[in-house]
Amino acid sequence: MSHIFVTGGAGFIGANFVLDWLHADKADAIANLDKLTYAGNLMSLASLYDDARHIFSRSDICDQARLDQLFAEFRPHAVVHFAAERHVDRSIHAPDDFIQTNIGGAFSLLEATRTYWTTMPVAERDRFRFLHISTDEVFGSLEPIGTPFSENTPYAPNSPYSASKAASDHLVRAYHHAHSLPVLTTHCSDNYEPYQFPEKLISLLIANALTNVATAACTVRGTPK
Repeated sequence: MSHIFVTGGAGFIGANFVLDWLHADKADAIANLDKLTYAGNLMSLASLYDDARHIFSRSDICDQARLDQLFAEFRPHAVVHFAAERHVDRSIHAPDDFIQTNIGGAFSLLEATRTYWTTMPVAERDRFRFLHISTDEVFGSLEPIGTPFSENTPYAPNSPYSASKAASDHLVRAYHHAHSLPVLTTHCSDNYEPYQFPEKLISLLIANALTNVATAACTVRGTPK
């Protein structure tokens, strides 16, 4: 059975990807690595508990030796990298984890991927992909009359979170140019889906509405549209 390797697959975006992939009866199994920090929750994946196509490993992307073991065991033909510290306010008051995970972890994952990828037959290397999930916040704030963001927009991060994600973007790009690693980067914007940790605006408002709890004042970064 062929595998794809997903990092952060117990977080809300990663879990939705895993569920959508396996519920669609894709041919590939998923090797799912997640550290299970405060925002990770295996209950999001409860419908997969008896599904042999979902293999979960509680591991840290900063642990390169563990990553090397997982690559050797599952030999994936793609990596989908969701794992990250994500909350802007948390990054302002406690940036250490963001630097360690978003930059250091991305580096460890890229190194493990590169090492594994170089051992693949040429035809398999050509089909391999490393998909890096980033954020539009690396481009800074978009003003109401500003030019929409594109792949050519200069980077202008305004928080430790967005700066750490910008750094990981640059590492991914560098590994493509330095080592020819086949990579793709996406820049998501204000995602909301089931299983989102209720510190984000939309999930917080919904949770409070369902429980008849008044929503206290909250900080909105940038210029509300």
